[in-house]
Amino acid sequence: MKMRILATVVPVTLLLCLPPSARALEGEPFIHDPSTVVECEGKYYTFGTGGGGLISEDGWTWRGGAVRPGGGAAPDVMKIGDRYLVAYGATGGGLGGGHAGRILTMWNKTLNPESPDFKYSEPVVVASSDGVEDCDAIDPSLFLDPNDGRLWLTYGTYFGFIRIVELDPKTGARVPGNEPVNIAIDCEATALIYRDGWYYLLGTHGTCCDGVNSTYNIRVGRSDKVTGPFVDNMGIDMLRGGGKLVVAANGRLIGPGHFGLIDLGDGVQKFSCHYEADLDRGGRSVLDIRALLWKDGWPVAGEQFMGAVFQIHSERKGYALELAVDFVRMAGGRRGGRGAGRSGEPLTPIPLQTLAEVSTNWPDGNIGLRLGDYMLRPHQKWAVTPVTNAGGYLGSPWFKITIAGTDRTLTATADREVVAAPAFTGAPEQLWRIDQLVDGTFRIMPKAVPGCDEPLALTAIGASTPTLAKFDPESDKARWTFRAP
Repeated sequence: MKMRILATVVPVTLLLCLPPSARALEGEPFIHDPSTVVECEGKYYTFGTGGGGLISEDGWTWRGGAVRPGGGAAPDVMKIGDRYLVAYGATGGGLGGGHAGRILTMWNKTLNPESPDFKYSEPVVVASSDGVEDCDAIDPSLFLDPNDGRLWLTYGTYFGFIRIVELDPKTGARVPGNEPVNIAIDCEATALIYRDGWYYLLGTHGTCCDGVNSTYNIRVGRSDKVTGPFVDNMGIDMLRGGGKLVVAANGRLIGPGHFGLIDLGDGVQKFSCHYEADLDRGGRSVLDIRALLWKDGWPVAGEQFMGAVFQIHSERKGYALELAVDFVRMAGGRRGGRGAGRSGEPLTPIPLQTLAEVSTNWPDGNIGLRLGDYMLRPHQKWAVTPVTNAGGYLGSPWFKITIAGTDRTLTATADREVVAAPAFTGAPEQLWRIDQLVDGTFRIMPKAVPGCDEPLALTAIGASTPTLAKFDPESDKARWTFRAP
């Protein structure tokens, strides 16, 4: 976070045609400089500047209520073992007119303020700046190295360097004798993540704290060492201002900043951030959670999936999900062979089939599903629609999936199969979770399967046979793409 005000989505080649980002989360997700979202006792928490924070029961609808003492700005939180480590900046960032700041850490057994175990330890100072040196001790971010278990903290703003220091993962204190290392300039609100042998430093560029005129955006560089040097896709060191774009303003949301990784496993990664201004909420700063994709070794933001009419294609064979109904031939007859397309012959467009033309013989009850060649037919076009007042999951609402123009609804059955039921009832087996995987494809899962406690995903068990099965992140069987019809 900085207090200066100056004037100074990534495309993914996946044959997707998604609508523009619609909005941030539901409820009252109002926050600035949020920490990484973490789970505790079945709820999600994030903390922000000023000492407060947000809580969510499902990851979609958010409310105030998280508690963090110490005030200050731009905290971060991480679960280590069975405890939660919180870091935050006191003063700094131009607060009070200067850049003298301190980074402090403290522990808690739980983030639930109603728990009898809720009690923060005394904070300890792990980094500082005197207001004159080329660094401003604010905007801390925690990183636990998966390779060796060492704990690191990055901090800093535009006022000088971004720095990294090592902390003790048992105490949260700074490792004695550890000196800070300069790793970037021209950014703030940094975060470290690791993937496939690379350490990625994500930093927030642009200007903040100017509402709808803020230019915040998140950029990244990478290194094979946790202490750098971090360079972008063009080989420019972040110590020289480098950084590849990850996410910028989109839809009606302006100024993304403060990246926080949420790794759900099985090829699903998301990230938290805030937007400086949500135009649909009066320009307030709001929390958001987005899919995180990887392209050519670099992180990019996924689209906010909010529904439309789609063809749904299986990655296994490329076939489209469709009703198992009789094929109805289109009018027009055969046009191939000798004499086709003679000069002067009138060219009359052939209209697409309508529901009325093909649905007269559809059964009244449940209709089975299959996979087949996509032919622009009504029984292959699916309306994916957010369900209001049904809650959601981390970063998204539940969806219903119906044949476009009808109420025939994709439904999970007690036999672990999928059918198109005659009508949408709002039952859990008709509510669908749609997660974008790191490669840009999607996983589709029912909220519940009758009589089954195991999470299952829509799966092409055969080239032409969809069913429900345990998701296998190493296979294309349960990967799907959404395309414009």
